[in-house]
Amino acid sequence: MDYSTIEPLNRVFLQLGPITIYWYAVFIMSGVALGLFLAIREGKKMGINSEFFYDLVTYGLPISIIGARIYYVAFSWDYYSSHPEDIIKIWQGGIAIHGAIIAAFIFGYFFCKKRKVSFWLVADIASVSFIIAQAIGRWGNFMNQEAHGGVVPGATLDAQREFLQSLFIPDFIVNNMYINGAYYHPTFLYESLWNIVGFLFIVFVLRKLPKLLVGEIAAFYAVWYSIGRYMVEGMRTDSLMLTESIRMAQFISITTIVLVLILVIYRRLAKKNLITYQSFYVKNSHKE
Repeated sequence: MDYSTIEPLNRVFLQLGPITIYWYAVFIMSGVALGLFLAIREGKKMGINSEFFYDLVTYGLPISIIGARIYYVAFSWDYYSSHPEDIIKIWQGGIAIHGAIIAAFIFGYFFCKKRKVSFWLVADIASVSFIIAQAIGRWGNFMNQEAHGGVVPGATLDAQREFLQSLFIPDFIVNNMYINGAYYHPTFLYESLWNIVGFLFIVFVLRKLPKLLVGEIAAFYAVWYSIGRYMVEGMRTDSLMLTESIRMAQFISITTIVLVLILVIYRRLAKKNLITYQSFYVKNSHKE
C-alpha cells in the first residue's frame, strides 16, 4: 500500500469568508443539542418545564467550558506560568472534561437550589445527557487527530493497519489514525463506544428499576465513565500528570469511583432520603 496517499480528514466543516467552523465544534454542539433534547423530554415526565433546561444550558455551558480550561491550565502550569498570554487562547486547544464536569456539578447545585428543583433528580437527568454528549464530542478529537493512544502493535505499517482492521474498525477511522508515519490507537473510539453502552444501559435498564433511588443514575454515570476513562487514559500519549508517574485523569477516576460507591452504600445502609426515581414519574413533583 502507498501510505503517502493517505491524508487526514479535513478539520474544517465550513468556511464562510473569515469565519471558520471546525468539525470539533460541530460534534461538541451536536452533543450538547442532543443532550438538551433528551433532558427536556425526560424533564417533562417529572414536571420540570423546558425553560429550566434551556436556562441551565445557557448559563452552565460557558461556565463548564471555563472550568475545563482552568483545569487544563492548572495541570499544565509549567508551560502557562512562562506563557501567561496563552491562558485565554482556548481556540488553540487545551480543555479537560473533568474540569467541565466539576464546574457543571457546582453550578448545577446552586442553580437547582435557586429554582427550587431537586438537584439529584436533575443530576440523574443530566447524566444521561452528559454521557451521550461525551460520546459524540469525542469524534471532534478524531477529526483533530488528537487524544489518541500510542502506536498499535506491529513491526511494519502493514501489520499495524491489519491490527486495527482486525478490530473491525472502518477504513476511514484507520486512515485518520495514520499520524506521522505510524498507526495509533483510536482511543476516542474506545471511549465513545464505552459511553454509548453506558447510555443505552441507563435508558433501557437502569431507569426502569422500581427501587432505583434518585441520585443513583448520576452515581452510575460517575462510576461507569470513570472506569472507562481510567482504562483509556492508560493508553493515551497526552495525559495531564499529577506526578511524574500518576496520570491526573486516572487519579480523579479512582477517587470518584471510591467516593461514589461509599456514598451509595452509606445512603442505602443508613436509609436516608430513600426516594425512588420512579416515584417522580408518579408524583410529577420536583421539589426537594
